[in-house]
Amino acid sequence: MSDAVIVNSSRLKSIVWNDFDRVKKGDTFVAICRHCKKKLSGSSTSGTSHLRNHLIRCQRRSNHGVAQYFSAKDKKKEGSLALVTIDQEQKNDEVLSIVNLRYEQEQIKSEHVGIGSNSLDQRRSQFDLARMIILHNYPLAMVEHVGFKIFVRNLQPLFELVTRNKVEADCMEIYAKEKQKVYEIFDKLPGRISVSADVWTASEDDAAYLSLAAHYIDENWQLNKKNLNFVTIDPSYTEDMHSEVIMNCLMDWDIDRKLFSMIFDSFTSDNIVERIRDRLSQNRFLHCNGQLFDVRCAVDLLNRMAHDALEALCEITQKIRESIRYVKSSEATQATFNELADEVQVETKKCLCIDNPLKWNSTYFMLEAALEYRKVFSCLRDRDPVNMKFLLSDPEWDRLITVTSFLKLFVEVTNVFTRSKYPTANIFFPEICDIHLQLIEWCKNPDDYISSLALKMRKKFEEYWHKCSSGLAVAAMLDPRFKMKLLEYYYPQLYGDSATELIDDVFECIKSLYNEHSIVSPLASSIDQGLDWQASGIPGSGKDSRDRLMGFDKFLHETSQAEGSSSDLDKYLEEPLFPRNVDFNVLNWWKVHTPRYPILSMMARNILGIPISKVAAESRFDTGGRTLNHNWSSLPPTTIQALMCSQDWIQSELES
Repeated sequence: MSDAVIVNSSRLKSIVWNDFDRVKKGDTFVAICRHCKKKLSGSSTSGTSHLRNHLIRCQRRSNHGVAQYFSAKDKKKEGSLALVTIDQEQKNDEVLSIVNLRYEQEQIKSEHVGIGSNSLDQRRSQFDLARMIILHNYPLAMVEHVGFKIFVRNLQPLFELVTRNKVEADCMEIYAKEKQKVYEIFDKLPGRISVSADVWTASEDDAAYLSLAAHYIDENWQLNKKNLNFVTIDPSYTEDMHSEVIMNCLMDWDIDRKLFSMIFDSFTSDNIVERIRDRLSQNRFLHCNGQLFDVRCAVDLLNRMAHDALEALCEITQKIRESIRYVKSSEATQATFNELADEVQVETKKCLCIDNPLKWNSTYFMLEAALEYRKVFSCLRDRDPVNMKFLLSDPEWDRLITVTSFLKLFVEVTNVFTRSKYPTANIFFPEICDIHLQLIEWCKNPDDYISSLALKMRKKFEEYWHKCSSGLAVAAMLDPRFKMKLLEYYYPQLYGDSATELIDDVFECIKSLYNEHSIVSPLASSIDQGLDWQASGIPGSGKDSRDRLMGFDKFLHETSQAEGSSSDLDKYLEEPLFPRNVDFNVLNWWKVHTPRYPILSMMARNILGIPISKVAAESRFDTGGRTLNHNWSSLPPTTIQALMCSQDWIQSELES
């Protein structure tokens, strides 16, 4: 532009010309940015809006003072499109309720950049970005993706983009702050904590992780879960090392003294559990000498028994798959199948489809649907014996009917356990007892094929029942709709003449547990001081050395107890059963009745908070274990733990 002439800009009134040179080349005017040297139209007919917009986005120019380039009209528009900032105090803003996560929004000493009446808090925005990554399993490297950078730059030019390392550091800072909140919650808990242990694997390698989660009932009688740890475990670890890892995690959280029970998979080594129980029992941290400490996951038991059933049906299931594939192989075959279904008057509306081997309930649904079309398959074989050579024989159909009934029960019970609105420990006992009774009957089947399968499943069940029956029975007793009556109903069916002795054993466990709670309960001590409280509440009855009836008060209290005043437990069991209804919430019942049963309510808080099943609803029918998202599996172990735990804690805040 050797022939270009710089025009004197003193007569140009707009403030944007402080950052542009207006150059005339021939009959054309060009505006050249003084920062990045970009050329734009400088014609008087083009206005200056495009120049202001460039300055806002110019990366070579400092962002300070950008607000002056917004016209009054622009500022008015900006008012309706204000940058959203999460503010804990704006609780009445329903539109923003989903992003108002009640995070601790401490005042961060950071630079605020003004845009008219709005502001950008760079530090807070970085934390919001980190929380988004945590919540949605996004890869940390997304902040360096070109598409993400373009999106952010166009959305908010003032936001200073961060690196992968910086967002990882922000995630670690969020983890530290959220962990402190969980520490404080545990410190103030009125009851004890149960901890579940779960093993995860990585999707791309053989890495394994131990996930620990705390389960408890809070002061408002709400059931809660908090992830504690997500640590790498080496396949070469011995049982001693596994137990040591768990103990270190518990002590790091300072909850080893508050532990009530631990929930493991059915296949977890008894030696690992015994080592942990022995360590805790040495310090007398456990109730009933650890009798209720070892709990095994009920849904895991159902999955293992379902696996046995499907394994027994392996050949039959494969024949069913081949039959369905043939029916679906062409439109003509499907049409023939539909015609035959009309001829034999099949009334079912179930659809024939191939199962998903990763979800065992889908295999059950496939087999159930195939049974409905049994006659149709037989007719199709008569028409096309060559292609239907893999159809089941009559004995195979009969066995399929029986084993499918097993699977149906397992599906129904699993849904009860994982879909319950109030998944407290009291709901499990009757369902588990029904399975116990069914297994006893299945073992009597005259078909060796069926009875041997039933014996195999019953062996797994008996191992579970031996460890967990006492805890299940105590939880059932703490349901005011059942109390001891549920044991008195099921145990004679299960044990016959031995039922009375076994019921007495359970009741001894209940009394022992109650007595231990009566010693440690702060509510119990307040009862012991009840007469003192009553005296101090009477006007003019203040205690001093001249109160000569203090000895009488003590005498009255001791003699009233000696005369056999009823305990919480006695009163509870003597009163009528609460009416059964579908939407009963046992935690609400105990919340209301805590003043009447102060010691028993403490016991109920600890027992009902045990997660008899630790399987998430979305994983309840999985044939494999839980897998870590591939976006995070390559990260350092400390970062993985921070992300997994923070995700759980933030999601809990969202749900509450």
